[in-house]
Amino acid sequence: MTDPSPAVLAFPHVQSAMSARVRAFDWSSTPLGPIAQWPFVLRFAVETMLSSRFPACLAWGPERTLFYNDAYLPIVGSKPEGLGRPISEVWSEAWPSIQPLVDKAFAGEATFIEDFELEINRFGQPEIAYFTFCYSPVRDDTGVVVGMLDTVVETTSKFHALRQWRDVAASLEEQVALRTADRNRLWQLSEDVLLVARFDGAITAVNPAWTATLGWSEEETVGHPLAAFACADDMHMVAGAMARLAGEPERRQMVARYRHRDGGERWIAWTAVPSEGFIQAVGRDTTEEHLREEALRNAEERLRQSQKMEAVGQLTGGIAHDFNNMLQGIVLPLQIIRQRMAQGRHDEVGRYIDSGLAAAKRAAGLTQRLLAFSRRQPLDSRPVDLGASLRGLESMLKSTCGENIALHLSLPQSLWPALTDAGQFESAVVNLAINARDAMPGGGALHISADNVQADAALVAAIPGLDPGDYVRITVRDSGIGMTGDVIARAFDPFFTTKPLGQGTGLGLSMIYGFMRQSGGIAVLDSAEGKGTAVALYFVRSQVQEAEPAPAQPITPLSGARRPDSILVVEDDDTVRALTVELLRDMGFQVMEAAHGSAAMALLSCAVHFDLLVSDVGLPGPNGRQVADYAREKFPAIKIILMTGYAEQAAMTPQFLGVQMELLVKPFDAQALVAKVHAAMGQGR
Repeated sequence: MTDPSPAVLAFPHVQSAMSARVRAFDWSSTPLGPIAQWPFVLRFAVETMLSSRFPACLAWGPERTLFYNDAYLPIVGSKPEGLGRPISEVWSEAWPSIQPLVDKAFAGEATFIEDFELEINRFGQPEIAYFTFCYSPVRDDTGVVVGMLDTVVETTSKFHALRQWRDVAASLEEQVALRTADRNRLWQLSEDVLLVARFDGAITAVNPAWTATLGWSEEETVGHPLAAFACADDMHMVAGAMARLAGEPERRQMVARYRHRDGGERWIAWTAVPSEGFIQAVGRDTTEEHLREEALRNAEERLRQSQKMEAVGQLTGGIAHDFNNMLQGIVLPLQIIRQRMAQGRHDEVGRYIDSGLAAAKRAAGLTQRLLAFSRRQPLDSRPVDLGASLRGLESMLKSTCGENIALHLSLPQSLWPALTDAGQFESAVVNLAINARDAMPGGGALHISADNVQADAALVAAIPGLDPGDYVRITVRDSGIGMTGDVIARAFDPFFTTKPLGQGTGLGLSMIYGFMRQSGGIAVLDSAEGKGTAVALYFVRSQVQEAEPAPAQPITPLSGARRPDSILVVEDDDTVRALTVELLRDMGFQVMEAAHGSAAMALLSCAVHFDLLVSDVGLPGPNGRQVADYAREKFPAIKIILMTGYAEQAAMTPQFLGVQMELLVKPFDAQALVAKVHAAMGQGR
């Protein structure tokens, strides 16, 4: 046997795995015989098929011997070697399905099929696969069909994906149909009004609930602006809301009144959002809710009025009781003084005068406590070192508490200055100490501490009424009997007291509460029965870092030598004005007087020069502060003293006083007036 020629050894020429296997295969044992004996058409067909990168196989001759390329290998899978075997053996499991198509190809007719389903076994178990292929006849140079070329692509994954997509699409269509049906049912059956409108506000569709709620039919509604159905007072609001929906694509809510076809009104709460080129809105009839809320508000207002009248009755009863006692302490000494003067017993008058003055001072204290509770007490707010004030009160507090109560002060040196009235602060602390003493009849401990506090969000949330900021906190804590919940709830009420009759007015805590609120701070009560009571006072931190020293109160004579200074006294109470003028003239001043603001401004406009203005704040016509401002325009160097028993602006506004203005709180004694005037004008010569 001779060696084959180099040309034969090179066939097939394609460099691929299957080409190598074709070259290595023993074809002499097959009906095709050795490669050297193959006809040109077979060699050409094999070479072409092996060169293709598209999956392809070739069935040749009557036995339909199988060839295939590298791209066909994934289709074959792990089947036994199929090269050189009849196609009917290689694909025996699928042969009943593909034989008619193979026979057709060998009969000269090509076949193209997409997604052809076949049950095959290529990985050791049956499976359903899908293929798109073309069976094409191969002819020799005489036109006789000698083979079949199969170009094929497996579409199993694509087929399953397509089937899944179709299933999903069918499911979606079903869901859309169901949702459409649901939406139609919702549209028809909803008790809420459903409305669609254009961006110009014109209604394009309404559901039956619109007619049920407002009485207007769909034909009477569609094409008209929604605002046209609103009540006159709300029409502009509805039109504005629709315009904003057109310009700002976000959900909006609105409550408005709409006209019912029968002439009534209905409240509708809308939620609307721009969507798909229209405004989609849902409206809920809230008329009954509004009627209930209005009825509740009226009932609450009646209850508040009833409670207010009850409180007024309690307040006036308490005031009348205390004032009658104090008036008795004034009237009786005056009557006895008259009797002693008539009897010539002048040496006994002094003690009755002292008794009357003491009763008058008690009455003044009561009015101050009432003003403190109502937050209308005039305050002389200044930067105050509360630690220094408490250290100055220590001896008084010890004597107030008695020997069986231990007093403990915890006062850091780094305490911030607080903006408050020093005198009212000391009065509040003494009041708290007295309450603590009375709560510890068997003795105990009283702790007074101070610290700087920065009110953050957590503290503000924990203490209603406390604003964010810096505070100086003074805490007065006792180890006494504590309070029940009912007592805590009423502790700040005026004239409420748990003490026996005659041992307390019930104004102490209410005065402290009013003073703290008026100062911009707050009083916080913490108590439990059997565990003592703590009252924390939060004072606003002063922006001025150095506390002002308390002004000295020297004792000055009530009369003096004549001096050139002139004073204008403005007071609408004739008695108070006359006595004030008389006292100032006794001091040596030249004094003019006016009964109201207009008269005072007229005098200030004359050629007369004034060095001091003494004016009540609450005047008819221009008030005292307005008169003071006018006087300052006329005489820039004029000194000013403003008097008040109750003046809302002066009480509520710490900045009420201007530069070189002093406040004198009524009722004041002669010594206080003289001291204020001397402080402003000097002692004279």
